[in-house]
Amino acid sequence: MAKTKSTNTKSIKSKVITEPATVAEAKELEETPYWQLTDDEMLLRSPEPDDDYKTSDSWRVFRILGEVVGGFDNLSTVTRGVSVFGSARTKETDENYIAARETGKLLAEAGFEVITGGGPGIMEAANRGAYDAKKMSIGCNIELPFEQMPNPYQTKSLTFKYFFVRKTMFIKYSNAYIIFPGGFGTMDELFEALTLIQTKKIRNFPVVLFNSQYWRGLLQWITSTMLNEKMINQEDLGLIHLTDSPKDAVNFIIEKCNIDMNGK
Repeated sequence: MAKTKSTNTKSIKSKVITEPATVAEAKELEETPYWQLTDDEMLLRSPEPDDDYKTSDSWRVFRILGEVVGGFDNLSTVTRGVSVFGSARTKETDENYIAARETGKLLAEAGFEVITGGGPGIMEAANRGAYDAKKMSIGCNIELPFEQMPNPYQTKSLTFKYFFVRKTMFIKYSNAYIIFPGGFGTMDELFEALTLIQTKKIRNFPVVLFNSQYWRGLLQWITSTMLNEKMINQEDLGLIHLTDSPKDAVNFIIEKCNIDMNGK
């Protein structure tokens, strides 16, 4: 049976753009405001029978390999990294931005390398705190269809084409995660870490949620529904540390990581 192509349209500023059905069609629309084909889109889109690009996936592995090797080379000296996640939309005057900046500074002063996604908002705040302390401030930026500019408070800045390669760097070079209020991307990082820890694919490192008011609804649902339905175990709740204090977040990480900050 022949595969029927579906067409989707989106109106952008009175201009109707047809959603491409194949990578080849998407490539033709790459320069338009809506459709800018990313490397992730090229890699993850299922090929169509008449797709001229369907044979290129095996060659794309070399680009992925190069990005992995580049990340490993650039971050090879990071041994005390802590990744800070949160919304790119958080403004400089927001209390979460202020707290993330303080957290980044305290982490840096405690001897940790601060790692973020390299963008604005909470990422900028944490990088800025480490930069204020004149310590290592790392940004792992990602290429997006609508460009995300790296924030200016980084002593080491990397840019990745593939989300999964970037996420590997966060996991590999982090001793802990601090999760500030954020959206889907923040939730993705949070639950990936919890899943890997729960399934013992990685060591049990500290996962800190900052701002108890923001996370209250999620934690209530996890406790009342997910735990009640036996989708998780009681001990899984212990994988999360909730706090409203930058100092408490950093002290918790120091205690749990049991790192000799004097390098002995």
